[in-house]
Formats: sequence, C-alpha cells, structure tokens
Amino acid sequence: MIQLQTKFSRQVDEHNVLPEYPRPSLVRTSYLNLNGRWECAFSKTPEIPLSFDLSILVPFSPECQLSGVSRQLKPGEYLWYRRTITLAKPQQDKRILLHFGAADQTAEVFVNRISAVRHCGGYLPFSADITDYLQEGDNELIVRIQDESNTSWHARGKQSLKPGGMFYTAQSGLWQTVWMEIVPVNYIEQIFYHTDYDQGLVHLKVLTQHSAPVECVISGKDMEPVCINGMTNSELIVSLPDFHPWTPEDPFLYLVSLKSSADRVSSYFAMRKCDIQTAPDGTQRFFLNNKPYFQAGVLDQGYWPESLYTAPTDEALTADISRMKKLGFNMLRKHAKIEPERFYYRCDQLGMLVWQDMVNGGSAYKHWFVTYLATLMNWNHISFSDDEKHAGLLSRLHPEGKDEFRREITETIAFLYNHPSIVVWVPFNEGWGQFDALAACEQIRTLDSSRLVDHASGWFDQKGGDILSLHYYFLKLKFKPESKRAAALTEFGGYSLSIPGHSCCKKVYGYKKFNSTGTLTYGYIDLIRQTILPAVKKGIGATVYTQLSDIEEETNGIYTYDREICKIDPDTLRKWNRALKEAGECKTYADHTTDH
Repeated sequence: MIQLQTKFSRQVDEHNVLPEYPRPSLVRTSYLNLNGRWECAFSKTPEIPLSFDLSILVPFSPECQLSGVSRQLKPGEYLWYRRTITLAKPQQDKRILLHFGAADQTAEVFVNRISAVRHCGGYLPFSADITDYLQEGDNELIVRIQDESNTSWHARGKQSLKPGGMFYTAQSGLWQTVWMEIVPVNYIEQIFYHTDYDQGLVHLKVLTQHSAPVECVISGKDMEPVCINGMTNSELIVSLPDFHPWTPEDPFLYLVSLKSSADRVSSYFAMRKCDIQTAPDGTQRFFLNNKPYFQAGVLDQGYWPESLYTAPTDEALTADISRMKKLGFNMLRKHAKIEPERFYYRCDQLGMLVWQDMVNGGSAYKHWFVTYLATLMNWNHISFSDDEKHAGLLSRLHPEGKDEFRREITETIAFLYNHPSIVVWVPFNEGWGQFDALAACEQIRTLDSSRLVDHASGWFDQKGGDILSLHYYFLKLKFKPESKRAAALTEFGGYSLSIPGHSCCKKVYGYKKFNSTGTLTYGYIDLIRQTILPAVKKGIGATVYTQLSDIEEETNGIYTYDREICKIDPDTLRKWNRALKEAGECKTYADHTTDH
C-alpha cells in the first residue's frame, strides 16, 4: 500500500494534538487535554509489561502513519499505553474526571496501578471519576486495549484484518481525544433538549446525581435572553414564540448557560422539525420545518490515509463537511461509524443534515448472500424475514452480540441526542449483522420520537420504519411509492476513477470504472439525468451518492483519498443537485438537458 497524506498532516503538532474542546454540547472551563506522546507496548499477556519500548502519538491508532507506530494490533494481543500526569490534590468539594472519546475495542484503565474503569465497544465515549486513585504530584496512567476486530461479533464498521474492496484497514486503541476536567461533587452530568417546533417550546432536562436548583439562560442573535429557574432531574419548559428555525441554509443555534450549585456549563440547541408528510404531488416526502425538503446526500465513511478513523486536525474534519456543502449537498450519511462529537457540532454549526448509522457487528458476513443474492432478491421484490431461523445467513448467532448491539443503540442515541443536524437513525445496512429490525426500530422510537428511522438500509426490508430504503448500483432501478413511508435512494453511484499519485492501492474497486475526470463527469451526468432525476420525480425524497472520498482500494469517491482532487466537475455536481432539489420539492424546474 502506497502511503498518502492530506495537507492537514503538516499542521499536526505533537505538543498540541487536536486541542479543541471535545464535547461542545456541554462545555466547562476546566479542561486538560492529554493528547500527545505516550509510552506504548504490545504484549501477549494481560499483565502490565515491565517496559514500554515504543512511543505513540495519541489519539492516532497504532496502525496509522501519524501514530508513529504503524503496527497492527491482532486478536490475542494486548496494546498498552502509559504516561505520567502531575496534579495537585483536588479540594474536598471537587472531583477529577478522566474522559476517553473512544477506545477500540475493549479498554481497561489503571490509575497508579489500580483499575479505574473498563469499557467494551470501540465507538462510544466513556469516563471515570479517578479522584480517589490520585496522589499529590506524579500519577501513572495506564490503558490496556484488546481488539478482536472482525473476528468477533463486536461492532466494527468497515474494519477488516484482511482489507480489500469495500472493507478497509482495521485500527485499534485510543483514536479520540483523552482529557480531564475538574467538577464539583454534584455536577451536571448530561443535558437533554426536546424541541416542539409546532408549539414553539423547548423541553429541557439537566441531569445531576442529586436534584438541585438550576438556572438556565437562553440567548441568540437579536433576542432578549430568556431566563428560567427550576430543579435538575425535572423537566423545564421554555416558550420561544418567535423562534429562529434551523435549516442547512440558515443553521441558527441558540446558546445556553446553565448554573447548578457550584457547576457552570454552556451548551446549545436548535429549533427544527424533520418528518414525512404528503407533498403537493401526492407522494410521501421528507419535510423540514413543515415544508418539502429534498435531501441530496453523500455517503461519508470518515477515513483518512494517514490516520484512518481520526481526522488529523479539526480543520480537516470541518473541511470535508464544507466541501460537500459547496458542491450542493445538504446531507451526509455517516456510514458504519460514529464520529467524535466535534463532527456533529460542525454539522450543526455549518448546516449539514446527518443520517447516522448504528455501527454494524456480527460474525463474518456471508457476502454471497447479503451482497450478491440479496441484490437479486431485492430487485425481484422477494421478501425475507430477519428472524431467528435466518440468524446464520445474517451472521447473528450470538445472543451476547445481540444484547451488545441493543445496548449500543441506547448509548449512541443518548450520546448524540442533542445534535439538530441528525435527522435519521439507521440501525441496519444491507443485512450486516441484522436481526429483528422491527424491534430495533421500536427501541429507537421509544428512545427518540423526534427523528425518523431507516430500519433496513438497502434491502431485507421488514416494512417498518419511516423509509422505503433502496440501494442502486447494477440492476434497473424500480420501486413503487408507498402510502405511509417516504422513498429514499440511500446508496447509488459508486463510480470509480483511480488517479496515479493520489491512490494508495494498485488494485481498484468500484461499481463502474472510468479513465478520466471528463468521462467520470459525463457518466455521472448520464446517471442523474437518465435514472436518478426521473426517480425523484416519481417519489424519491432523498439520495445518497457513494461516496465522499476514495478509501484504499475503493476509488469511487468524489474526492481522492488525499482530498487533493475533485474527480467530478464541481459545477456539474452543483447543477444536478439543484435539479434534484427542485424536482424533489415539487417545484417548477427548468429543463436540465444541456450537459456542462
């Protein structure tokens, strides 16, 4: 594999790695970033090694270039991190929290050789109150990691120990920011906002260990601050009769200041509504703030050539979102991955809708069935149940794996609940580890009634959720609009072009290959004009083009893997996204027959 880097690698300072505050939805002034150089070791046994002979740059996984290690953690091995932190003993009424953005896949944290917390799951944050393990002066922090990757039933997304095609290099370890903060004993643990767009209300709940008085101040541009007092752990209701709506074109955020006992935090929310209603043409379509709104999206898998799962800088994370906006897209389908919270904050801030996948797990996938035979079954409208009798075909034979997936649904929604950019949850994709999708849909609805659910993206539709979800790559696209669910083309395209010097693999994977940016652009025009636009006029309310960038062998990105070259003419993308939007919102649209 040829080593590639984005321009953002040159901005990485190992003394100031990803310094931005990692939790924008709940901000405190106390913040100590622990990214940077840590000692590192690999071992075959679970005992703390006698020596740490490597150095790793946290939070880049050991498999990637930016970590300085470039070594794969394999099943049966242990990856160790160690560093010293120097602290003054906290005051009696203060606690010190240690936070991990994510650690792939199972982590145990030791403070001064005492186990402080253990966490399983490579995509979600976890924390520990380490106050009682600390001493005055130097303290030793050790993290032990195990990663079974795609050899187990744990969530793993697109990671593979044998990468190729649509699956990519497995990564492990600490891949998001590690940080600490000082809090009072009864601190604000979480905030939940539920906005009622039609009534102009915000339902606010502030969680603390013990109920206490709380003062809330909501502010925004050109408005008098709104103040409300109440109690934590109880609902506060705030009326905003002349509120400013949030849209991708006008991503207005309300700022929130909260005081409870000795704790002070800042946060934000937005007023927006996304649902399905009957459009002027009589079809069920996506509405935003009670108006038809076509979602022109792109599949976003969040990989980087030099750093795999971790964007090299916050600017790099933001740049991907901004690039897609400039090309006329207003939605990203975050595919088989959960990003650091700053990604969703940037989508909130910049105005980008997000369809969020739950991360797939299960045992080894049977691609002869879930990829190839399933495509034919879907095209011929052959129904298929995802119940227990088909668990082997769908790689879900392990009850503990199902339990973990259900738990991670709950934790994912709790983690991302407040981000207005997220409008759809996607529990299953193309049958990868799928089981009982109708129950998963109901679990999601119970946890979050404010968003839509695409319960089975691509195929193995169980007639549930809010969306008739179609993937189109090979066979003729055919569908029939439904009376209750909206239709969406949740993957299409996958057109491939490998550009020498900007591709990291000699082998090329994609669904239709082109030899120049010109032929790729005209192929895209033909696809949109002949197939996609007619489908949108018929009832498709959202589209997701595959994909944002190349990733390893898969060279079907709009951008090259190093983000240096836009392979489809930008004006063409903007023009046809405009055409799709006009048709999808049932507007009078111009005849888009002239090629760019």
